[in-house]
Amino acid sequence: MQYTQEQIDRANAVSLEDFLRSQGEQLIKSGREYRWKAHDSLTVRGNKWFRHSQSKGGYPIDFVMEFFGKSFPEAVQLLTGEAAEGKPDTCAAALPGEFHLPLHSRTADHAIQYLCSVRGLSKPLVETFLVSGDIYEDEKRQNVIFVGRDRNGTPRYAHVRGTADPFRQDIAGSDKSYGFGYEGNGNQLFVFEAPIDLLSFICLYPQEWQTRSYIALGGVSGRALECFLSERKDIQKVFLCLDSDTAGSEACTRLASLIPEDTAVLRLVPARKDWNDVLRQQADIPSRKFIAEIISIREPPTAKPVPMLRMADVELTSVEWLWFPYIPFGKLTIIQGNPGEGKTYFAMRLAAACTNRKPLPNMEPLEPFNIIYQTAEDGLGDTVKPRLVEAEADLERVLVIDDRDTPLTLSDDRLARAIRENQARLVIIDPVQAFLGADVDMNRANEVRPIFRSLGDIAQATGCAVVLIGHLNKAAGAQSTYRGLGSIDITAAVRSLLFIGKLKDSPTTRVLIHEKSSLAPPGQSLAFSLGDEKGFEWIGAYDITADELLAGTDTSKTESKTAQAQMLILELLEDGKRMPSAELEKAVNERGISSRTMRTAKSRIGDRLVSEKDGTAWVCYLRN
Repeated sequence: MQYTQEQIDRANAVSLEDFLRSQGEQLIKSGREYRWKAHDSLTVRGNKWFRHSQSKGGYPIDFVMEFFGKSFPEAVQLLTGEAAEGKPDTCAAALPGEFHLPLHSRTADHAIQYLCSVRGLSKPLVETFLVSGDIYEDEKRQNVIFVGRDRNGTPRYAHVRGTADPFRQDIAGSDKSYGFGYEGNGNQLFVFEAPIDLLSFICLYPQEWQTRSYIALGGVSGRALECFLSERKDIQKVFLCLDSDTAGSEACTRLASLIPEDTAVLRLVPARKDWNDVLRQQADIPSRKFIAEIISIREPPTAKPVPMLRMADVELTSVEWLWFPYIPFGKLTIIQGNPGEGKTYFAMRLAAACTNRKPLPNMEPLEPFNIIYQTAEDGLGDTVKPRLVEAEADLERVLVIDDRDTPLTLSDDRLARAIRENQARLVIIDPVQAFLGADVDMNRANEVRPIFRSLGDIAQATGCAVVLIGHLNKAAGAQSTYRGLGSIDITAAVRSLLFIGKLKDSPTTRVLIHEKSSLAPPGQSLAFSLGDEKGFEWIGAYDITADELLAGTDTSKTESKTAQAQMLILELLEDGKRMPSAELEKAVNERGISSRTMRTAKSRIGDRLVSEKDGTAWVCYLRN
């Protein structure tokens, strides 16, 4: 008996997390994924797996065959618990509707050699498609398999190219509505006859190729094109990149008629018969003119005028502050630091300040309001709630978006809806790396820039302060700005940037440093203690830069200067002497001590040092 396509689809939709647990296997949480303890280089998420040591991954059936040694039917049965419902094997080959992918080879050496050495494709590009599983090497004959998937990621089409001979064909039962390709988030689609032509074109024009969409028709059939456009209504321009021959020309005319009228259509004619010929012969093409001709088949619709704003009509507004000058309302703030150095503990104090009138240093009192605290690293019941209780936050006002069924991302519309529905004035995301989305590379500016722009728009529209907590990277010796989250564009997108770090020579002392402030002068650095005995306790101002703190340097120098300033102030004010504040600061400055260090020293002296107004001037003295 054979399994039906519906049964196969159900098998490939099984959660690998649930399957492994049902087999008695141990999983370790790793961000938004789970690491399999028996194979620590392998992670699973939902119905997808990836083996990092081999840059290889796929779906449940492949997984069970790979790691549990099962045949294809055995894998389907183990995953679904279902018996086969299809026709006997003797009839299977004659059924055009049945589709099975050939077995995967454990390596892709023959495929890589053929695609790169023979066909001239870029190895990094080939590896990108190998990792996604859209290209692989079949086990039996070591041919290259190009896979086409539907919107759910289920394989529906496959094309075979021989690596040792010119053999090529579609796998029996392939649905040409789902051709091999790549789907980007841009509004341009490039259409090819064959997968290798598609990949060759990307090699010729690699810049930002992942923003565009590409599809191979498996010949000149229009089924894949129609299917793609029916699902992507946002496509505004289609480039027909078929072969430079009579058949290609005739097919372009026919395919253009299948494309919606409001979509621009152009034909790109290759400088050789096809795009792979162009790639392999590019050195012989004069002036690197790879496109012989660009033919406009249908002009794009007339564009609407660009919307403009007149500055005279823009209403003047002022910035509101949650905590001046550190955290503004309606803007993005990042708090960064190494793991375990107090970022989350500070976030709990911030929650208490907003929900239960437990103000931070120099913070204007605020009427309590609702906040949203979203975490992916700590358990709500065993870690987050006890810390909130310790900080004396009002738990009734601390809300969490329930994302157990569907993980939350920064692009999720639930975030804006939750802010509005609950009148939240503060959102804390801890850590921000866990909420970017599985397909987002935080080091790529083109991927993170729109996410943070959208998040900033949400903050602006709702008046909500959005605080993003993130871990520093491990670039030893780098400046603080470049040890931050991924792309430098993330730092550029926020209005306030705070660092929290631990003093090298005082493990219980942390310092909060205002590294970037776009809306007000930076606030002074503030120290707090975080120890087992006293818990969280504010110390006061502290004189140290972010780079010094992160590098673990100049701590002794800073401490020495602070101690000098503290001793000097005590000497100048001994025996009940009163001294104008300006004169006191001048005297300290003349000893080579900065005003910032002086403020730290005054904070260390504490309540014993009194500053009060005497007429028009402020004077300082020591309380007996």
